[in-house]
Amino acid sequence: MHYDIVIVGGGAGGLELAARLGRKLGRRRGAEKVLLIDRTVFHIWKPTLHEVAAGTLDTHQEGLSYPLLARRNHFSFTLGELSALDPAARRLTLAVMADEQGRELAPERSITFTHLVLAIGGGANLFGTPGAEKARLLENTADAERFHTRLLTAFTRASFAADRSLAIAIVGGGATGVELSAELIEAHNEFLGGLAKDQRFRLDVTILEAAERILGQLPEKISTQAQTALERKGVKVLTGAKVQSVEDDRVVTLLGDIPASIIVWAAGVKAADSNTTLGLETNRLNQFLANDRLETSAPDIWAMGDCAAAPWTEGRTIPARAAAAHQQADYLARVLTARLAERRHEAPFRYRDFGSLVSLGESRGVGSLMGGLGGPNFFIEGLIAKWIYMSLHLAHHRAILGTTKTVVLALARLLQERVSGRLKLH
Repeated sequence: MHYDIVIVGGGAGGLELAARLGRKLGRRRGAEKVLLIDRTVFHIWKPTLHEVAAGTLDTHQEGLSYPLLARRNHFSFTLGELSALDPAARRLTLAVMADEQGRELAPERSITFTHLVLAIGGGANLFGTPGAEKARLLENTADAERFHTRLLTAFTRASFAADRSLAIAIVGGGATGVELSAELIEAHNEFLGGLAKDQRFRLDVTILEAAERILGQLPEKISTQAQTALERKGVKVLTGAKVQSVEDDRVVTLLGDIPASIIVWAAGVKAADSNTTLGLETNRLNQFLANDRLETSAPDIWAMGDCAAAPWTEGRTIPARAAAAHQQADYLARVLTARLAERRHEAPFRYRDFGSLVSLGESRGVGSLMGGLGGPNFFIEGLIAKWIYMSLHLAHHRAILGTTKTVVLALARLLQERVSGRLKLH
């Protein structure tokens, strides 16, 4: 099977790119020319995985079907996981896909392409820490849903335990760790709401950060405000707490042992080891090296999102943010449309930093707008910051669903919360 444009990875950037190209090319030409490949048939916006894990976002309501999105946006979709790439022959191989019982879902297949975009994302960096594989990761929807099941079980067990307590340790004080800690507190409060008084338990959430402050990539004022807000919620924040090892029931740090029934690893970013076997140049984090046009070391192959190391400013690479993937999707849509018309799009990609926002629960957030290259940061917090944070999620849905359907989806989620509450208990 041959396609003019193949996009591997249906995350924020890959899916938006496929939708933009499909709509530009039209109902017939889009499906013939554009193929999106992903290892699942279900899309969840990755920055909301911490909400899925805590149970404050329901994947059955929020999740979107790739085949349905493909039909509505006029591109083709196939289930698959990239296992091999021959850049010279412009051929990729998809591995055999199996279900949880090991039964084959899809056979090994080969697909040829004229243009290829790699948007396969990245995951946590364990930094070679002994026992780190025992911790739970939140790299995809399946991880988040397994964590949610484990959390509900732990909540129930704690409500009948002799000490009426549950300890959770989160390794990493970046955006994922900070936002997850806030959502866990929200989930605990929701869970306690209907329990008998003799079944209520204490939740101890601890963030372990090796650096001297959390949210180290963001302005110090945001870090300080976020830590203050978390501590008011009851989250314990330990900085300078480099993890030395992870045990079954504790995390060993430079500051001592931190007992925990549940341990989550949310530190660092690293792309898949398999990226180094695909015949493209990579860096020490297994990211594909890309130039200022997002082109990899092979012609007609681009990389975007977390799996790419593309230049930004002052020797830094473009940060792994959903906002960056959104801008890259818009840029590559123009580039590839020009290529199909046998024109070249000469302008390089320019990432614009509009600031950073962090969610701290249902009605709180902190962040800076118009930061980075645009001058001094404009600091915001509270409900306004939370609303703007939510608008980023809605902007993603608008890019793949359109305005009307996005409004309907947002209203449906709001009404569902009013009827059933924020916490998913199944």
